[in-house]
Amino acid sequence: MNFYELFLKPYKSYETYQIILEAVATIFGLLSVFFSIKKNIWVYPTGIISTVLYVYILYKFGLLGDMMINFYYSIMSIYGWILWSKSSEDHIHVEVFWATKKEWIFSGILFFLSLILVTLVYYYKPFIDNHFSMTDVQLGLYHLDWANWLDILTTAIFLVGMWLMAKRKIENWIFWIVGDIIVVPMMIYKGLGITSIQYFVFTGLAIIGYFEWKKSLKPITSTDLID
Repeated sequence: MNFYELFLKPYKSYETYQIILEAVATIFGLLSVFFSIKKNIWVYPTGIISTVLYVYILYKFGLLGDMMINFYYSIMSIYGWILWSKSSEDHIHVEVFWATKKEWIFSGILFFLSLILVTLVYYYKPFIDNHFSMTDVQLGLYHLDWANWLDILTTAIFLVGMWLMAKRKIENWIFWIVGDIIVVPMMIYKGLGITSIQYFVFTGLAIIGYFEWKKSLKPITSTDLID
């Protein structure tokens, strides 16, 4: 398949407003990652615009896991915005740290709980798609394709990454890198070419972000371990 068939052809059947929404969401998503690399609090207002738009877009394309994670992003962005505001001396930039053992344990719990929750959502997807009616509905996971299973996995990965970012932990970038790489083929398969390119760019930006945060890393103190 050539570039046109992979990235452009699916858009022939889309409404103009859908293309515009995806493009706007992509632009603000890229801005959010840029501000995140700079440890700039504007990561959150730009990110909220992107994630709210993607809640709608991903719902329309049946990616319930990613839809849920973007809803979660929106909520966590408000939480992160508050935390970063409290931690910033100039109300713009913040210090970053390594994750503690306690935070790694919590991240693991968060990851597995997310896997279970999103799998349950997909289990009940036939019921949801039937307007919450059990008439002629068979529950189960039989309807999932490989993209749906990847959606479940990446939802858990991104959920942990978002939480670690709100806590200003450098390891958040590792989760973004892994998740972004997985999402690229999934978005191409679902016909979201613009979004797949966005996640490809995200991968490169996340790698840059990891090294940028690591360079400016503040040594862990006894106070950080308590947090």
